[in-house]
Amino acid sequence: MDILSWTYLLVGLSFALYIGIAIWTRAGSTNEFYVAGGGVSPLANGMATAADWMSAASFISMAGLISFSGYDGSVYLMGWTGGYVLLALLLAPYLRKFGKFTVPDFVGDRYYSNKARVVAVICALFISFTYVAGQMRGVGIVFSRYLEIPIEWGVVIGMCIVFFYAVLGGMKGITYTQVAQFCVLIFAYMVPAIFISMQLTGNPIPQLGLGGSVADGTPLLAKLDGVLSDLGFAAYTSGRKGITDMFMITLALMVGTAGLPHVIVRFFTVPRVKDARLSAGYALAFIAILYTTAPAVAAFGIYNAINSTSEKNISELPLWVQNWQKTNLIQVEDKNGDGRVQYLADPEVNELQIDKDIMVLASPEIADLPDWVVGLVAAGAMAAALSTAAGLLLVISTSVSRDLVKTFKPEISEKKELQIARLAAAGAVIFAGYFGVNPPGFVAEVVAFAFGLAAASFFPVIILGIFSTRVNKEGAIAGMVSGLIFTLGYITYFKFISPELNTLDHWWLGISPEGIGSVGMLINFVMCFAVSKFTPAPPQHVQDLIQEIRIPKGAGSAQHH
Repeated sequence: MDILSWTYLLVGLSFALYIGIAIWTRAGSTNEFYVAGGGVSPLANGMATAADWMSAASFISMAGLISFSGYDGSVYLMGWTGGYVLLALLLAPYLRKFGKFTVPDFVGDRYYSNKARVVAVICALFISFTYVAGQMRGVGIVFSRYLEIPIEWGVVIGMCIVFFYAVLGGMKGITYTQVAQFCVLIFAYMVPAIFISMQLTGNPIPQLGLGGSVADGTPLLAKLDGVLSDLGFAAYTSGRKGITDMFMITLALMVGTAGLPHVIVRFFTVPRVKDARLSAGYALAFIAILYTTAPAVAAFGIYNAINSTSEKNISELPLWVQNWQKTNLIQVEDKNGDGRVQYLADPEVNELQIDKDIMVLASPEIADLPDWVVGLVAAGAMAAALSTAAGLLLVISTSVSRDLVKTFKPEISEKKELQIARLAAAGAVIFAGYFGVNPPGFVAEVVAFAFGLAAASFFPVIILGIFSTRVNKEGAIAGMVSGLIFTLGYITYFKFISPELNTLDHWWLGISPEGIGSVGMLINFVMCFAVSKFTPAPPQHVQDLIQEIRIPKGAGSAQHH
């Protein structure tokens, strides 16, 4: 069987599994649609959370980013892993105790104001749309390579599939689908990594292979530094970003994570608060498997890619280059007419353009692994993109139906509420598809913007909502609005209005658009405190409620108001 047949077989089987699960666990009530009836075991919920977490950005794009930026790419590893720890320890148990499904729900109740709730819904929609666009782009890339169709059509096919099972199953269907998707994606990520680690360094554990030596006895990283320096690139292990910018991006990714609506919802799908903590622990262990392997996958990928293309005759280029050329994600242009491929840092003379998003998908082909491994990676990439996209669509539909419509029309029936939720999901898919076809950046970059927006809008309001009795509704609204507008404005200016100015010399204090969410967050905190200081304190019952949330179970009987 060839690569295409294996891909169809493995992607087809995994889809059959997901759709089967979605039908088998169809949601019957709004409670099942939103939080799976609250009866999922911690282990299953840990797997589902991990699948929700490891999006197309983690699976497809993160290793690709590290391949091309080396040490600088580590901000994504540190930020995303650290953010998950922050979420599990600082926020999840308290939000679970507060008993609210969504962030806007929490904000609306804690800040006793429908205005605050609407502002939170707008923030949630901004974040989720930015994030979903990145996933759709990932789906498009996978389909375009293996079905040999343009990316646009790949995105359209992905839209149809996501819509089908997110809308049918709701949270209950998605939870068990995500357990299956986690198993598929982690297997698909690890198998090629182990194979390639064995090939290059003789060590079956990729994490150790990264520090190992290649066939001639040179350490892999030293060899890579040498190869890249010879081509005019910065050494792989040296960083080019300033310390401030590294710090700001890592911080934005960390606190942005903690405000991500679709992950927080996961902590409501287990029966008890203790289970929420336990499933957070499981999820961290599952996430660590992929995140500790990514640097190795990145280094192996770029090493193999350079070795198999540089200085080759154009007529002798390996098959993987020809396959990816059909998708336009690799472009070869013989600028000096000598018939050989020069891969160099200088864009004027460089003859090989490789899209960062293809590194993980192409690495089994580059390393000449068996065809079934290539098919497996395609199935894993689909699982990663679809599981996150489905979780996000649910957030969008819940925000619209529950936090907007139900707030202003409390008498609406359950059936009508579910209908509105499904319509909102349909609208979201179309909107996300548009940005998947015309993305503002590559997958991980688009996702980094979503995290920056979450950091600037939600994080301070959630943290202060749990740990401060003095912050009131005026403060929260002022904080969210100012943080979001500042961050959105900065990103829009450098990415869309004047992209030619998007360089270190023009950035404010040397902070890139990916890291500006941290500044937005600080503005949000300052506004929250300043405005709250000059406006009335929250009513007494809200203050009592905050005190109660923070007391662990068993410290005395809780008073219900």
